[in-house]
Amino acid sequence: MKTGLYIVSTPIGNLGDISFRAVEVLKNCDAIICENPKHSLKLLLNLDIKKKLISLHDYNEEVVINKISNDLKNKTYSLISDAGSPLISDPGYKLVRFCIKNNIYVTTVPGASSVISALQLSSIPINNYIFRGFLPKTKKDIAEFVQIVNKSQVTSVFFVSRYKILLLLEVLNKKMTDRKIAVCKEITKLNERVFMGPSHEVLKKFSESSKNCLGEFVVVVEGDETSNISTNFINSETKDVISKLLKKFSLTDTVEIVHKVVNIGKKEIYKKALEIQNEK
Repeated sequence: MKTGLYIVSTPIGNLGDISFRAVEVLKNCDAIICENPKHSLKLLLNLDIKKKLISLHDYNEEVVINKISNDLKNKTYSLISDAGSPLISDPGYKLVRFCIKNNIYVTTVPGASSVISALQLSSIPINNYIFRGFLPKTKKDIAEFVQIVNKSQVTSVFFVSRYKILLLLEVLNKKMTDRKIAVCKEITKLNERVFMGPSHEVLKKFSESSKNCLGEFVVVVEGDETSNISTNFINSETKDVISKLLKKFSLTDTVEIVHKVVNIGKKEIYKKALEIQNEK
């Protein structure tokens, strides 16, 4: 196995989801870098893997890099998270950056991701989406966070703890009562459930039973297609695409096609398409 750093995805709940390649890499590497050694040890014991574990978190990443910097060129290290794909709201990007900067081999061993799994389960359009990390902790920050999500034209996906899920749903209900959301609970685990529908319906389900609030959650919120706020601008390449589409399709169809592939509001696309059409 080539020396360097292997970014290895692990299961998010079901041990059967680990790949053959992930097991092979973990068995043959020299050491495993993980966030919580005690947590990772449970997985490794199930796989009958005994390796040196190196703890890496937000507060010691620089120290770990300095400690293993010389060995990275002639040894193999695996980087794993507590669950799922490493680096998704987890430490490790500084280590990857160091390796790339110093011409140290870096590769990924892809696998389970709670973010992707939640998007797949949501039944909400995901041709464009933004991953927003963890929900903030304070009520004020949560309100501001929801305000940003509310104005977003694209689907939002983020992590929520059991302690904040009900509060989040109450705020979502006040700001966007009819917007489609999906609250994905315990993905791939025995108690997996997906609560889908307008935010007021989902809030009702959680208010009816405190058991629904137990577990780990990934929340998906549909974007606001009526928003005039654009997260991008119409560049020359997009203008060319609009121009070519107008030769084959109607103005309305052109707007729909472009909107599906670029992160720009329909009103802005329509305005530009009309402008291009009138130039002819």
